[in-house]
Amino acid sequence: MAAVPPPFNVVPIAYQGGTSLAVPDWLNKGDNAWQMISATLVGLQSVPGLVILYGSIVKKKWAVNSAFMALYAFAAVVLCWAVWAYKMSFGDKLLPFWGKAGPALGQRFLIKQAALPATTHYYHDGKTVETAMIAPFYPMASMVWFQCVFAAITLILVAGSVLGRMNFKAWMAFVPLWLTFSYTVGAFSLWGGGFLFQWGVIDYSGGYVIHLSSGIAGLTTAFWVGPRSKKDRERFPPNNVVLMLAGAGLLWMGWAGFNGGDPYTANLDSSMAVLNTNICAATSLLVWTWLDVIFFHKPSVIGAVQGMITGLVCITPGAGVVQGWAAIVMGIASGSVPWFTMMIVHKRWTLLQKIDDTLGVFHTHAVAGLLGGVLTGLLAEPTLCSLFLPVTNSRGAFYGGGIQVVKQLVGGGFVIGWNVVVTSIICYLVGLVVPLRMSEEQLLIGDDAVHGEEAYALWGDGEAYDSTKHGDNDDVEMRSRDKTASTGTTQTV
Repeated sequence: MAAVPPPFNVVPIAYQGGTSLAVPDWLNKGDNAWQMISATLVGLQSVPGLVILYGSIVKKKWAVNSAFMALYAFAAVVLCWAVWAYKMSFGDKLLPFWGKAGPALGQRFLIKQAALPATTHYYHDGKTVETAMIAPFYPMASMVWFQCVFAAITLILVAGSVLGRMNFKAWMAFVPLWLTFSYTVGAFSLWGGGFLFQWGVIDYSGGYVIHLSSGIAGLTTAFWVGPRSKKDRERFPPNNVVLMLAGAGLLWMGWAGFNGGDPYTANLDSSMAVLNTNICAATSLLVWTWLDVIFFHKPSVIGAVQGMITGLVCITPGAGVVQGWAAIVMGIASGSVPWFTMMIVHKRWTLLQKIDDTLGVFHTHAVAGLLGGVLTGLLAEPTLCSLFLPVTNSRGAFYGGGIQVVKQLVGGGFVIGWNVVVTSIICYLVGLVVPLRMSEEQLLIGDDAVHGEEAYALWGDGEAYDSTKHGDNDDVEMRSRDKTASTGTTQTV
């Protein structure tokens, strides 16, 4: 006798709650799996993604220092996040832009259902609930870790502006201070239930919280630290372009978790976000390369990576709330506007010439992030907005919601202003305790002077190369052309 199939609406036992003490009724195993995978993908963007990219895109004598600044920041953020910073970003409201500090370490907190307490959204009467508090169907531990890797990559992006001269001890002090007094403010204000969240500013996955803030903070920190040595500014060839592409590839593929994980569930919106992310990144890469060919007559690999990153950054604030054709429009904009600011404006604006932003984080993250936020205010589609946003009538100006552009500009202005002021204060205070800048000897020698280690031992029987006897080997061994002189493309990320 044939077995009778179960009713179509019966959930298989493996996916049901209550199958063990570790599977409460509220747990959705699919959502929890996707959230942990997304967190891992974002973590891989930093370690090893940006560790590899940073260590490869800089001059050989700074490969170890650049990679280690990224690795150290990741580790430091993880500890600070769990001990106090998570609740400042996603806990109970202390101020309209800040949550109450506290540890996220006890099992009673970590194994209960995830919830972001300040995110209940009310109608204008202030009493009637419009959208309930965010409460995904997985434990707080998954939420804490997912948000942690976002915080970590933000500090690593800031590092990109000061590679090749910031005192590592100053960096060790800077990381927890900036996380505490800058990142947590942006995260709570826009994501954790703060005043910009409640007003309806759209930042789907970090165009403002991560990219605009890191770009502005990076430029500000670069101002306070001062420029690289004259020799490094004049010639700064990458030490391994192919390995740089490996790091860039991890960054691109990891963005599926970056944008796909931010609906806090594996749903329709996460699928749209992942597709739009790749459409925009691909379009932006192509446009940047075409512009390099048209104006400099050679396709630059580093330029292609820049275009890829500006596309990823630009789509991030609107990834799940715009249509596919809008992702192409955003890709065209992100491949051309940051290209113009980097190649044209940067060379004509005296202020930008004086501030040595090593990897051009201002252009690739601040400009692209703000651009994406404004374009989101134009192109956010109402139906998609209703799948994600707490303000149910949200829509871009293209669909009749002109006020959204105003909200996006105000949100961007707040992030810019806060980061300029707070980052400056942090740099000043750190500078009172330890020099922000390396010594002249360290600037001359590089990794061997700072860490007692070098990235490549290629002479004799593997012993370190003595640069004091033979001169700066980067200028002797590096055969790749100086991108700035030959193509007009700076070595930026």
